[in-house]
Amino acid sequence: MEFFNKFIKKISDDKPKDDAPSKGSTPPYYGTITPDPNFSASRDAAALQRAIEAKGVDESAITEILARRTNAQRQQIKAAYENDTGKDLVKTLKSVLKSHYEDTVVALLMNPAQYDAYELRQAMKTSRSEDQDIDDGLAKSDAKALYEAGEKKIGTVYSVFIDILTSRSEAQLCKIFKQYDKLGTQGFPKALEHEMKGDVEDCLMTLVKAAWNKPAYFAERLHLAMKGAWANCNTLTRILVSRSEVDLKKILQEYKRMYGKTLQEDINVETKGDYVKILLALCGDH
Repeated sequence: MEFFNKFIKKISDDKPKDDAPSKGSTPPYYGTITPDPNFSASRDAAALQRAIEAKGVDESAITEILARRTNAQRQQIKAAYENDTGKDLVKTLKSVLKSHYEDTVVALLMNPAQYDAYELRQAMKTSRSEDQDIDDGLAKSDAKALYEAGEKKIGTVYSVFIDILTSRSEAQLCKIFKQYDKLGTQGFPKALEHEMKGDVEDCLMTLVKAAWNKPAYFAERLHLAMKGAWANCNTLTRILVSRSEVDLKKILQEYKRMYGKTLQEDINVETKGDYVKILLALCGDH
């Protein structure tokens, strides 16, 4: 009970200040996309048709419309387009666009429930693919990171353990543990028990803080998505699309606080072409 009370006190102390509105006041809005006050679904649908029919396709016009409208307005544009042309807007755009830019445009045209379902299906496919195709080199790299963060080191780097153990599938972890056996003097379960003994609280604290400050969590995911040799565009698209009408302003603030530069700066460096333009548009005028 003493540990539990201490644990609750710590996470309460670390919780971000509650900026919820007082009773009867307007809730604060932290999205980067706001409703177009002069919105016309028919006008936007016609503009998209012109952009699609333009020589080489006018991606800039498509971005300016879809990344500057709320999801509710985009659903109205879809309906107006089909009503005016007899064509499905998503299918039409998919036939003329490509790569990560196409993925982002399609994501923007889904309603939130559709996009959540789509992302869940993609995650399941990715998990199955990773389970089948995980590279032995990655397993070796993760095993080495775990060994160097724990058994080989005086003291333990908990963040390494938490990052790997909470972000790999079961099949991936099995391969990692087999690789670990070649490095350590004891099996991984024993090593984990030894390294975490007496420090369960610290591990719980790290996990809870990630959930406790959601904008900081998403800022970190965005940073990690652009940290490697190439950007993880799926993660960039998913977070910017899904949080653009929720808390993307806060995520942008946390990103600058945590990494000393803006998210837009990193997007400019790590992505290119029409894809970078639509991501920056989703970040809003900041």
